[in-house]
Amino acid sequence: MDLKTLMDSSQQTLSPSTSNSDALEDLMVEETWLEALNGEFQKPYALALSKFVQTEICSSSDVYPPTHLIFNALNSTPFSTVKVVILGQDPYHGPGQAMGLSFSVPEGVKVPSSLANIFKEFQKDIGCSIPSHGNLDKWAVQGVLLLNAVLTVRKHQANSHAKKGWEQFTDTVIKTISQKKEGVVFLLWGNSAREKSRLVDATKHHILQAAHPSGLSANRGFFGCR
Repeated sequence: MDLKTLMDSSQQTLSPSTSNSDALEDLMVEETWLEALNGEFQKPYALALSKFVQTEICSSSDVYPPTHLIFNALNSTPFSTVKVVILGQDPYHGPGQAMGLSFSVPEGVKVPSSLANIFKEFQKDIGCSIPSHGNLDKWAVQGVLLLNAVLTVRKHQANSHAKKGWEQFTDTVIKTISQKKEGVVFLLWGNSAREKSRLVDATKHHILQAAHPSGLSANRGFFGCR
């Protein structure tokens, strides 16, 4: 489902008349995250990010995921329950794919190669059966934070919303987990994710790094990483 089919229900949330100070914040409804990130949405970079996303949504561009799912990772996995963090880069940019959870796609959508390779490695490592779909909602509610470094993207334009402020926001999410929790497992796959290890206190948490599971790199260190 793309954004245009949801505009009637979501435009009131992020519309030109919405105050820049709270447009994005209104989409974050999970209370323990709001408490953990208190004041973050009022910082200058977040105000600029909110205005940018608002403009993109209200323009002719298709933006993914649907507005109400932009913070799906945080809303689905409360700060208080985070046990594992799996970091992706930015949302899938094809119609109907992005659902606000890294690597996840809705049921009925073809499982992307990266996720298919993740399933294969899990099966080889611990004997899990391979699911018939790519919806990872059940992981999220069990405490697996499926966080992308960038939370929105323009249709068919990978990284089109990079360097607009999302990286600073999600870096803050990672640092907050590192500072305020203990014993969290961070799965960092690929160079972009591995670079985030600098944000995590390795004396308090477990950092597991490997190649990215994409079809281009899975054979270069993801398969067999356990």
